Amino acid sequence: MRGCTSGLVAGGRFPAKELIPYIVAQVIGGVAGAFILYVIASGAAGFDVAAGFASNGYNEHSPGGYSLLAALVCEVVMTFMFLMIIMGSTDERAPKGFAPIAIGLGLTLIHLISIPVTNTSVNPARSTGVALFVGGWAIQQLWLFWVAPIIGGVLGGIVYRLLGSADD
Repeated sequence: MRGCTSGLVAGGRFPAKELIPYIVAQVIGGVAGAFILYVIASGAAGFDVAAGFASNGYNEHSPGGYSLLAALVCEVVMTFMFLMIIMGSTDERAPKGFAPIAIGLGLTLIHLISIPVTNTSVNPARSTGVALFVGGWAIQQLWLFWVAPIIGGVLGGIVYRLLGSADD
């Protein structure tokens, strides 16, 4: 969840010196997860990785045919909101023990909103893993699913910090 991790750095909740190794580990995990899904999915008759394999996309590769701009706005806003949920529910002022519920329900809502638009990224490591198997258009459009979540995450971390988190 590079976007979220970058946002946690911007929000003062994750050490900047650990960002790069953490991102590398996440990408390795994303690729490993995509490989496992590929092995399972390719065991079904008629499986065609070229059909998308849950890759993120815009224009003709968006599930709903949404434009690049729509995909960009969707991914930035969804990641921003996810960061706000994470920061707020894990704030020391929040009731203890409810963060997993808030984060899980928030991520569910984000998926319900953005699957028709982009197939939901908000996690560049996940997007990278499946794009490597699809290749072609998925790799060409992958830049958006790195840039938008990082922008959204950093904005979320900064805005939460500016609103007066307990960490200040």
